[in-house]
Amino acid sequence: MPTYDYACTKCGHTFETVQSMKDAPLKKCPKCGKQSLKRLVGAGAGLIFKGTGFYITDYKKKSGQPEGGSGGGDSKPASGGSDKKPTSSAAAK
Repeated sequence: MPTYDYACTKCGHTFETVQSMKDAPLKKCPKCGKQSLKRLVGAGAGLIFKGTGFYITDYKKKSGQPEGGSGGGDSKPASGGSDKKPTSSAAAK
């Protein structure tokens, strides 16, 4: 069941309560007793994984596969300068 936030427009009291989605919004403030509650728009709860599983090992890469992924891409060497052609100023020396 979702949690709803409420605020009283008369006394400023704010609180949250767990209600069914089918329930009507509350109207009476529990602090001052006036019919001036307003349901607030909340951000809601984040994604919650319950149950077994959902571990980092569930997404472990296959053995023999490089860290970069599938290995079939056009990757460039990490060394950075061994296959560069000399520039014209280096050739003139």
